[in-house]
Amino acid sequence: MEGVTEGVNNLQITDSSYNNKKNRIQVSNTKKPLFFYVNLAKRYMEQNNEVELSALGMAIATVVTIAEILKNNGLAFEKKITTSTIDMREDAGGRPIQKAKQNKDYVICNKN
Repeated sequence: MEGVTEGVNNLQITDSSYNNKKNRIQVSNTKKPLFFYVNLAKRYMEQNNEVELSALGMAIATVVTIAEILKNNGLAFEKKITTSTIDMREDAGGRPIQKAKQNKDYVICNKN
């Protein structure tokens, strides 16, 4: 766990050309552990004062969990929650299916 935290603490967010929003985290429920995203969200909030968590399908539950951890620790509050669906193909020539998409924006709470 310390390795994950150490990796996130050493991360410098400088190039926003990779994504349109420099404060967006696209969450996966299979690629990284939960607290990797929690620590990354904390880091983004330190640098940008807000973070947008985004997920598709089954990863939406992970976004909600991250958000609740941040809220319960008094680090953030919900600014905006949006949900939508996106069209995807089952395979190269397959039938279209719809997947849920959710975005959440969080801002650091000012305790002063």
